Amino acid sequence: MSSKHLITIVGPTAIGKTALSIHIAKQFDAPILSCDSRQFYKETTIGTAVPTKKEQEQAPHYFIQNRSIFEDYNVGQFERDALEELERLFESHDVIVMVGGSGLYVDAVLKGLDYFPDVSPQIREQLNLDLEIKGLLFLQEQLKELDTEAYNTIAIDNPHRIIRALEICIGSGNTYSSYKNKPKKTREFNSIKIGLNAERAIIYDRINQRVDIMIDKGLLEEAKSVYPHKNLNALQTVGYRELFAYFDGDSTFDFAIQEIKKNTRRFAKRQLTWFKKDIHTLWFDYMIDKKNIITAIDKEIENSNK
Repeated sequence: MSSKHLITIVGPTAIGKTALSIHIAKQFDAPILSCDSRQFYKETTIGTAVPTKKEQEQAPHYFIQNRSIFEDYNVGQFERDALEELERLFESHDVIVMVGGSGLYVDAVLKGLDYFPDVSPQIREQLNLDLEIKGLLFLQEQLKELDTEAYNTIAIDNPHRIIRALEICIGSGNTYSSYKNKPKKTREFNSIKIGLNAERAIIYDRINQRVDIMIDKGLLEEAKSVYPHKNLNALQTVGYRELFAYFDGDSTFDFAIQEIKKNTRRFAKRQLTWFKKDIHTLWFDYMIDKKNIITAIDKEIENSNK
């Protein structure tokens, strides 16, 4: 059994994961690895709730604003980079803390992703054109013909899922389903997952307050600075899309702020749905004394070392 432990902190946005990660990192003299896909980019700080300079000074942080919005970066690349960084850090640390609200990125590090071959981007462009001209039903029927198993298992009302499955079928000559659920590479560390939660009304209130604070800190100006590049994939996220619509003249400023709050609340709900699927996560109320969480972690480490 490995003596190395990765403590992962999950939970909805604005629940206090950053503060807890720093507390745990200081207790175990551990570095912090961010798996928040919104915090990778240098050009966006306020709208992505990047840890402050003071917070980052309290423990070494990795994968915080280490890329540009002009770089293409996906979860598969992150899995590779994160595992390489973990291997290096575990040479000098027995405990590492990972924190973030991006469920797919958490799973990529802890469990691994299904491997899919690279396919020509022109295939996706054509499929998007087919979606626009011929509609979703056309793509659904195409997938049913090429990969019945995928048609019966994925969310066929989601055009992104349909296009992803089709581009693999067309580009590889194999079914999308044939690449799913293959054995993953084992992880050379023990995983401990800590979840923070609160009553829904409290979560929503914290989100509303955070958005107001972001506006006070200058989110409007930050969004203006990246507005010329609004079509970049890195900017297709809550907090920026709504303000881009305001800049385009499609909404009022007040409406844009309310939309940010609403869409962030929806995002938090999806986060909880994702994280609650893992029955091994140890959940705690966001107000609990952090000593209790440290005690639980110590117990998990002790049990894994037996």
